[in-house]
Amino acid sequence: MPGMNLPPVQIPVKALEELFDLLRIPSVSSDPGRRGEVLRAAEFLAAKLSSLGFAARVDATAGHPVIFAERSVSSSLPTALIYGHYDVQPEEPLGGWSTPPFEPTVRNGRIYARGATDDKGQLYAHLMAAQALLAVGDLPVNLKFLLEGEEEVGSPSLGDYIAEHREALSSDLIVISDGSRFAEDVPTITSGVRGLCYLEVRVRGARRDLHSGAYGGAAPNPIAALCALLASLKDASGRILIPGFYDGVLDPPESELQSWSQLPIDPASWCASIGIQEPVGEAGYSLLERLWSRPTLDANGIWGGFQGPGSKTVIPASAGAKVSMRLVPGQDWQRIARLASDYLRAHCPAGVQLEVEVLHGAEPVVLPVDSPAVQAARSALARVFGRPAQTVRTGGSIPVVADFQRLLGAPVILLDFGLDIDAPHSPDESFAVADFQRGILCAAEFLRAIAEQR
Repeated sequence: MPGMNLPPVQIPVKALEELFDLLRIPSVSSDPGRRGEVLRAAEFLAAKLSSLGFAARVDATAGHPVIFAERSVSSSLPTALIYGHYDVQPEEPLGGWSTPPFEPTVRNGRIYARGATDDKGQLYAHLMAAQALLAVGDLPVNLKFLLEGEEEVGSPSLGDYIAEHREALSSDLIVISDGSRFAEDVPTITSGVRGLCYLEVRVRGARRDLHSGAYGGAAPNPIAALCALLASLKDASGRILIPGFYDGVLDPPESELQSWSQLPIDPASWCASIGIQEPVGEAGYSLLERLWSRPTLDANGIWGGFQGPGSKTVIPASAGAKVSMRLVPGQDWQRIARLASDYLRAHCPAGVQLEVEVLHGAEPVVLPVDSPAVQAARSALARVFGRPAQTVRTGGSIPVVADFQRLLGAPVILLDFGLDIDAPHSPDESFAVADFQRGILCAAEFLRAIAEQR
């Protein structure tokens, strides 16, 4: 077997301890009050890469900083660029956490902390892989890191950064680990991500909250108007009613659908894993199609009126909601933003004023499954897991994938170490210690497999 004559890599002794230090930094990019903490996380990672012999720097952007690091071995070797993000989602709701979100805790073999799987744990596995390889020799490839602090707010600064640093970022392939494997015992290569269009919708009525007895029955209620507006976006079968929304949607090829049908998924078990009775969504499509290859529309948050203990009889002056749409190949997020905004304005109930703000978006991407880099990934995963890798898509979004394709042109490999049960973006987010360790081994073996192709 290729690679058998190479010395085995070992998990660095302090890998878990160092990851915990990174997880303790509350690098929430959406919170202006934590700007200093985001910078602290960037400096932590740059210092670690410098200690491994990388030329590392923290570059300022219009938002949060970007870390760029490189270590050149030989001009005759291929160059890999590893992307990751060190910013994390807000920790709310705090009541859902069993232990403090920024004090990593191991329970039943899992690391519980905000950012454990998304994306600090997966990102740090690549740093530890570099350290493990350096412990038994030099790196098998030239290696670069591009680590950002704005992924959780849509990567608004990264496209400009990539465009301005194309020469420094040039590489033979780009590696991203920021998602989930299909199942615990199924090594996975991800071949597609959905895009994203994210809106904030605000409805305003009277200029102040009103007494519901004195004004009820005649004054408009922004909460009722907002609920009616959100309900108008879909029909009873789950189909989105925005005109033109589905125009251009590309279905997966039949060969890909056939491969999905062979994957080990049981809808009843899937429902039980998240505590629901049955799946919902667009009628006429399988569970995996709904999750991976069909567009969606969801309300992510809603607010308005009195929410404290007891009662307060008011008609609120305003209400609002966050709305996200996951997009698939054939859809352009900016076009969808225009269509959705126009629809909401056209269907706004009488008596209230509507504001729609487009917060951010990302394009959907489908990646080739038969490139040399993918073959190297298959080889690496087989070495670590002892079984062949499966090719899947993911329902999530990684904005930078489209930027990499457009600006750098190098093949992108999505090599995911996490699982959906890690609960990214949710309370009690976690990452299995075994998956962190396997991620280190997979990342190291992947770089070796890339070198073996030369």
